[in-house]
Amino acid sequence: MSTKNPILESVYETASDLQKLGFINAKRLSEYKELCIDPSMEFSPERIRKIRSQLNVSQVALATFINVSPSAVRKWEQGDKNPSGPAKRILDLLERKGLSVLI
Repeated sequence: MSTKNPILESVYETASDLQKLGFINAKRLSEYKELCIDPSMEFSPERIRKIRSQLNVSQVALATFINVSPSAVRKWEQGDKNPSGPAKRILDLLERKGLSVLI
């Protein structure tokens, strides 16, 4: 997870562990995630192409994994549009963890 700082990353990791153990629910974990994720996380066209290349997938496949249209991925890679919200989070996960997080 790309966070504002290491302390917030530790907070989120701890909250994630607590949720896995049943001490907090998924909604509460989501609240921690919103507090800890860096809202300025940007994905440049080059970065998106690099992620896709590292995953060795087509634009269509990446779009399927992220649940967006293939034209959205194409526009991201051309710099016409930028991913937002859930797409950013999934791209971040894919960049850090690979396809194993989705399969």
